[in-house]
Amino acid sequence: MTNGAKSENPLRNLDDWEDSLHARYPQPGHKAKEDYRNYDSPARDTVREFYRLHHQHQTFEFVLQKRDAFLRFDHREMTVLEALEYLDTLVDDSDPDIDLSQREHLLQTSEAIRADGHDDWFVLTGLIHDLGKILCLFGEPQWAVVGDTFPVGCAFSNRVVYPELLEHNPDRTDPRFNSPLGVYQAGCGLRNVRMTWGHDEYLYHVVSQSGCKLPEPALYMIRYHSFYPWHREEEYGQLLDEHDRQMLPWVRKFNPYDLYSKSPQRPDWTRLAPYYTDLIDRYLPGKLCW
Repeated sequence: MTNGAKSENPLRNLDDWEDSLHARYPQPGHKAKEDYRNYDSPARDTVREFYRLHHQHQTFEFVLQKRDAFLRFDHREMTVLEALEYLDTLVDDSDPDIDLSQREHLLQTSEAIRADGHDDWFVLTGLIHDLGKILCLFGEPQWAVVGDTFPVGCAFSNRVVYPELLEHNPDRTDPRFNSPLGVYQAGCGLRNVRMTWGHDEYLYHVVSQSGCKLPEPALYMIRYHSFYPWHREEEYGQLLDEHDRQMLPWVRKFNPYDLYSKSPQRPDWTRLAPYYTDLIDRYLPGKLCW
């Protein structure tokens, strides 16, 4: 990796971001760290540098540019199974012999959902929810793929992680964007709000334009599972409509599986493949445009 690539991709691997979420939002029954910014972790400095880049560059204009570039869906055509295999070619800087593959992480999430007896569409949502990370394989920097999501085009909440780093975002001083509503109307609904660009928003559009049969709660789980300022911090209420409020419990129901389902045990894909192939054929058959 070149020095330039390292400067754009400060995380050792994408899991560093997810590990930082565990520190901020520990599993129920586990004590939270008093101040995540002082959390004594080897990954702490890289996570802060990641958010420095994320918060500086995720502007309203940047989001519009990325939507224009990627919502043409002209990068690849792949089935969900092919996308899972493609995502597995994403090699982290950490030791690949120790880390689980991306597909194995997704299987851990979906299998935890399945073990708790949820509907099959919920299980499939767990399997696919991070497939948008293939943006990394399209050459996108880490800060344009992962990270907490939040609205652009209005004032930033001080409950966004590392809010002090948002001081470097040009939108902060743009009068169009520095009021609570910004360019939006009160109660306009999240579907009318531009979010920071990343794997959540990208996969939502890939799936929804495919004619999929997943229900609306699944689409909300995919689109907003990284919107921690909303589903954990209860911010941005001025933008919500009644539909968002109805969908919030579903996003919250999904969140523990996203955060706490990882374990060192490797799922047996050979054994599980027939079950998941059937789910995919029912809800997301054929090739999708990415």
